[in-house]
Amino acid sequence: MTDGNETRKKIKNRLKRSEGQIRGVINMVEEEQPCRDIVIQLSAIRSSIDRAIGVIVAENLKDCLTAEDLTDEKLQEAIDLVVKK
Repeated sequence: MTDGNETRKKIKNRLKRSEGQIRGVINMVEEEQPCRDIVIQLSAIRSSIDRAIGVIVAENLKDCLTAEDLTDEKLQEAIDLVVKK
């Protein structure tokens, strides 16, 4: 990944935030919090994870685009990571 250390740091921070949110949701379930509140938090976690995936794929794609060995297959693989079939 381009600027690997900075990118890894950003991804790691996003995932740690998501980890904390997941622990919070577990507590909410144990405390029998309203379903609506739990679903709102789960949606936020999903969004956070999706952003982490986006960062990883974008950095990988940038590396592929600057590499001489970019193929249609590699491009399709990157697209498939983002767009779930």
